[in-house]
Amino acid sequence: MALAWQHWPLTDHASAMRLVERVRAEAAQQGVALAFEPPPAPTSCCGRGCNGCVWEGFFAAMNYWREAAILTLSDPSQ
Repeated sequence: MALAWQHWPLTDHASAMRLVERVRAEAAQQGVALAFEPPPAPTSCCGRGCNGCVWEGFFAAMNYWREAAILTLSDPSQ
């Protein structure tokens, strides 16, 4: 099964939320429960472009969540 969203780039909060919406829609369509919720968006960014910005951690966590969703939706028996 091709999951069109599996390679979508995550560049900002809006793109991450589009991914969450699409993954949840796909799970609902398949009647599959996802293993866990996506990570919450950071609330403590200072906006200075820090090395190790909280958004970097958020996007890493979102990619982990996406990989888990891909596994679940590719083989719901797992």
